Amino acid sequence: MKKIILIRHAKSSWDNPWLDDYERPLAERGLLDAPKMATSLKKRGINIDLICSSSAQRARQTASITAEVFGYPEEKIFWDKSLYHASANHLLQFIQSQSDQIQTLAIVGHNPGLTELINLLGVNLDNLPTAGQFAFSLATAHWRELNKNTCSYFWIDYPKKN
Repeated sequence: MKKIILIRHAKSSWDNPWLDDYERPLAERGLLDAPKMATSLKKRGINIDLICSSSAQRARQTASITAEVFGYPEEKIFWDKSLYHASANHLLQFIQSQSDQIQTLAIVGHNPGLTELINLLGVNLDNLPTAGQFAFSLATAHWRELNKNTCSYFWIDYPKKN
């Protein structure tokens, strides 16, 4: 069974209001929440085949921390600038284009796109919190067939839930 884990980057820093949004790093709280959430994910017995991440600094840090907790080689993370503030439709097309050899896919990205994708796939969610994780299981062997009829809510987790 295929699984997709949507991970919103952890809390970003606003210490430098003049810093370009793309370059904003994680805040202290984000640096605490990201490993906590990655450890929670690992405790679920999830084996990630591929981590794809926005190349924005806060997403890169979140993806790198997740990879470290999993023992996933950082050089195998697929960095993609198109995931930076990607729309729900772009995220859906990105996922649908993945190789069917991948069983569990993790996407590290941003709101509002991640929350909008969750809603597009049939789950009513107001907001995926920072460092939040939302997982779907798929009733198909082919990523290209991902839609609201072929996926099911699997679980949601976020820092304040732990």
